[in-house]
Amino acid sequence: MYSINPNFPQYNYTTTGKTKSSRVDVNIDKPVNKAPQGYVTNPKYNIPFNAAMHSSDFRTRLISNEEKQKYNDLQKVLDRHSKKSLDALLKKGILLNSDSNNNSTVLDNLHKIANTPRAAGLDNIVTLKETINTLNNPFVINQEFGDIPSKYQDYAKQANSIGASNLFEKRSAENDINVTHSGTCVAASIEFNMAQKHPAEFTRFVEGLSSPNMSVNKEIHLNNLADNTLDAIWLLNAFEIPYEAKDFNKATLTFAPDKNAIIRAQIQTTDKDPQERSVVDVLMQSTLMQVGSQQSYNTLTDKRQGKFNQNDKGLIEFEKTFTESVVEDKNKISVTYQTVDENAKLIGYETDMATTKRHLVDSLNRGENVIIGYTQVDKNNTIINGHEITILGYKQGKDGKLIFICNDTDDNQSKAIEYSEDYLLPKIHHAALPHDIVENDVKLVENWVEGINNYKELKKKQQSESQIQLAA
Repeated sequence: MYSINPNFPQYNYTTTGKTKSSRVDVNIDKPVNKAPQGYVTNPKYNIPFNAAMHSSDFRTRLISNEEKQKYNDLQKVLDRHSKKSLDALLKKGILLNSDSNNNSTVLDNLHKIANTPRAAGLDNIVTLKETINTLNNPFVINQEFGDIPSKYQDYAKQANSIGASNLFEKRSAENDINVTHSGTCVAASIEFNMAQKHPAEFTRFVEGLSSPNMSVNKEIHLNNLADNTLDAIWLLNAFEIPYEAKDFNKATLTFAPDKNAIIRAQIQTTDKDPQERSVVDVLMQSTLMQVGSQQSYNTLTDKRQGKFNQNDKGLIEFEKTFTESVVEDKNKISVTYQTVDENAKLIGYETDMATTKRHLVDSLNRGENVIIGYTQVDKNNTIINGHEITILGYKQGKDGKLIFICNDTDDNQSKAIEYSEDYLLPKIHHAALPHDIVENDVKLVENWVEGINNYKELKKKQQSESQIQLAA
């Protein structure tokens, strides 16, 4: 789910690339209804071109004695199924991939997970198996929270009640932990993209987040956030992410899950049910939600606070784009395609469908996954639901039209799904795309400009509401 902010005077999904405002103020906390059966199938999935996996260091054979020793160490602690999965990672060139922030390989970080201490209540082998399973098939990534078993109920209630000043607040906090549906589709989509496109960096994140420190550092280029260094620093400060500026071009950021993530991670370590999140999903999604929500997320309740959005579920588009940019260290631009009026009614499109399709195809041809936000409307064309999915590739149908291959972390399926272009394109509200692919078709607004404008509008709205309350 992506959240829609109710506190801006105009209706907009806080896009960073758009032709005009289309801010929507309905709170969406339901999953989008699935497409009709005629539009959705479950194909055998072929992994599309991946630039990170086709570089000059693509290797499928262990060479050094150190690599062989680490591989043998892992084989000794794994069961038969996980051994086969580990061997599959080697044959696919994933295990020795070193496309990480510190050039460590998937193998290096899997070995750390298996042989160095994990955070309290986490199990080395469970975390190792879940990481291998996710790398071997990223479609298992799930955003379903699952129940809190009775043996954890008091523990979770107590943790979520810290700071409650009266009995009413305490009871409310205790009830909030029973989450029936998560709003982490943005975080889960980014997690999927990391696991599929950047396996070494994904594994490095899992190792750090599951370690006793429960954090991982990443060096990023500031010009991937804004052209001007001071504007990039403004963004880092606005999102309250811990960082150390190295110079005018680079900064080291610290990523960490919220303080309650360890409880959910412990539960999924010992009591994971089918179709629920793994311990890896918990740690990754909690961390990404923290990044996007200005360090205000609570994994126990799946709620957030933060200065850019007063809805308590999900992330708005500006927050999503910032999170993608810092995690991937890429200049991501989010382009709005739907035009929405002040009543949350879809009234048109910012570009024609052919242009939208070209943007997607050009990005996919470059080896980029495209995370999109799509909507559903009622009979009056009013938006009622919003959801984030990932487009991985495309193929041509028998009618000559395109079929987009997608992943949905909320469909209870560990495989890709297909949407026809006639079904999907009109539903796309926004998409995160490389800057140069869209710059000639839409008027782009830099991330930091959008952030400042949104923040000013929100503060103005809050001040207006305060004055009305005082007058009353």
